[in-house]
Amino acid sequence: MGLTEVEFRLLKLSLMALGTAGLATWFACATPASAQQDSAAPDNGNFDVKQLFATTCGWCHSDGGRAAGKGPQLMNTTRDDDFIRDRIKNGKQGAMPAFDSTFSDGQIDQIIKYIRELKPREG
Repeated sequence: MGLTEVEFRLLKLSLMALGTAGLATWFACATPASAQQDSAAPDNGNFDVKQLFATTCGWCHSDGGRAAGKGPQLMNTTRDDDFIRDRIKNGKQGAMPAFDSTFSDGQIDQIIKYIRELKPREG
């Protein structure tokens, strides 16, 4: 069973954050180049935002975006949707990678919706 384009790119970004050891593991398990695509996943593709935050965004935005970590807390952000969209697409030099070629506009809209709906965990 192969990885979707989004899963592949998220895995790659996550492993890059792990450094050389993570990259070695990634290369050992990588999907064949013939199965990889260079375009973003379609808007209607399988996209689990909660899983995205757990595997990629959570490196910096702790507790699924509910708490600050290396990056800011996203729950209850006062930033507007245009700012968030721009930050996801273009990143912030030295702080956050750009995801413009990773996510479609529809997927970025789903990410923004997830951020807007964040609530404190119960219990």
